[in-house]
Amino acid sequence: MFDLFLPTLSQGLLWALMALGVYLTYRVLDIADLTVEGSFPLGAAVAASLLVEGFSPLTAILTAAVAGGLAGVITGILHTKLKIPALLAGILTMIALYSVNLRVMGKANLSLLRIDTVFSFIREFGLNNAQSVFVIGLVSTFLFGALMYWFFGTEIGAAIRATGYNQQMIRAQGIDTNGTIIIGLLISNALVAVSGALIAQSNGFADVGMGTGTIVIGLASVIIGEVLFGTRSFRNCLISVVLGSIVYRFVIALVLQLGMPPNDLKLFTSVLVAFALSMPLFKKNIDGRRAVK
Repeated sequence: MFDLFLPTLSQGLLWALMALGVYLTYRVLDIADLTVEGSFPLGAAVAASLLVEGFSPLTAILTAAVAGGLAGVITGILHTKLKIPALLAGILTMIALYSVNLRVMGKANLSLLRIDTVFSFIREFGLNNAQSVFVIGLVSTFLFGALMYWFFGTEIGAAIRATGYNQQMIRAQGIDTNGTIIIGLLISNALVAVSGALIAQSNGFADVGMGTGTIVIGLASVIIGEVLFGTRSFRNCLISVVLGSIVYRFVIALVLQLGMPPNDLKLFTSVLVAFALSMPLFKKNIDGRRAVK
């Protein structure tokens, strides 16, 4: 079991970027955005295609972030300008991105074997594969988490947070809520695409179907983090989401070690998220019964 500790921790850090993107839409903007199911494999597809063509890993990752951000902008325009409900706008973009991802890769699966990735660069310093993934995961999570904390402390970031809290109030202050929603979706899906690009390089391939269930994994990380580590401040929320992603990966590793068939993981994740979402209600009922006694 100890041999799985570092690889599981590393994967939790890579997936934490996706969880931060889901947190941004689900908690900050109060929008259920399914675009992530398409922008996650989009990031993987763009990065893998550029790496195969000989571009540097940094260029591939940054381009993947731009592509993911554009996907978020499309969803934002569908929702704010065309007045399509956010959930449906995300579904429309997600469906469209399936064809886009196939176009980008040229086929359903693109291998990165014997292709230099960002992890290959780290391994040149004498680290093994698990250690290189851990270093990249730690650095990228800290970097993007710090940038998020700084950005959402600025005037624009505060406006985005206020938009999710009360659109009518922030609109009365003269803020264009359509613009703040679009910016929020852009940042969210850019983070998700970066996560997809890193995970594709870690796994050694990009697949058009690798985004299936991404939203559930992201929600699981967010909810687990909030339940276990609290939401006292925005900084605490970001840290909780990252830790929730790590805990989720350890839970998955544990149930696999206990003999759960991999095909049942999606079912297990759905049950886990449902249970975590129900925790506040259970706690309220327990506290109410104690108060009566």
